[in-house]
Amino acid sequence: MIELIPAIDLIDGKCVRLSQGNYELKRIYSENPVEVAKELEAYGIQRLHVVDLDGAASQHVVNYRVLDQIAGRTSLRIDFGGGIKSDEDLVMAFDNGAQMVTLGSVAVKQPELFEKWLGQYGNEKIILGADVKNGKIAVNGWKEESAQQLMPFLEHYINKGVMKVLCTDISRDGMMEGPSTELYRQIMEAYPDLHLIASGGVSCLDDILRLDEAGIPAVVFGKALYEGRITLKELSSLI
Repeated sequence: MIELIPAIDLIDGKCVRLSQGNYELKRIYSENPVEVAKELEAYGIQRLHVVDLDGAASQHVVNYRVLDQIAGRTSLRIDFGGGIKSDEDLVMAFDNGAQMVTLGSVAVKQPELFEKWLGQYGNEKIILGADVKNGKIAVNGWKEESAQQLMPFLEHYINKGVMKVLCTDISRDGMMEGPSTELYRQIMEAYPDLHLIASGGVSCLDDILRLDEAGIPAVVFGKALYEGRITLKELSSLI
């Protein structure tokens, strides 16, 4: 069964969601992300994707205290992303309870640093973030589009030893119009051993089931859960 990974996106220590990465279109869903995480765990969820949106915008980790609180009060396996740009940021993420980190902008703008971390921490702890907009990789909280095309970008880093990729179709993120299943299927056909984590557009349980049928190993979702399109009871039946 596909691995279920709810997302908690953080701005000012609160649980929010954006639409298509637009910070102006944020909606606050909870003032207490720790309670959200505890409720997820109570329904059998084992994995969590935490995104520091303040960190992504400001180029350094900001919401590390919330990460520490979630890690300290649950047994969820957490991957953390957003604002990790330096050795200090990376150490801060791991020291505050992240078991894995998702790195996107660094892989584009500082490839030597990304490869150093990949060698230092291993491909179980380092997830390549591939945020896609118009077929190209976007960076810095999706505010900036790079010149790098998705498939060559993936191939380069898979050849360097990357085993886990979190791929987000920005055009669908937060829109609840269905995920880019065909895109993810193409990636899996090219790299069948890749642990691909699909992200963006999940609107209902059927979307998750279709990704599972397509052979996608894992899925990140958030808005559909927070808006009641998917219930924790439904998810618990898949665990």
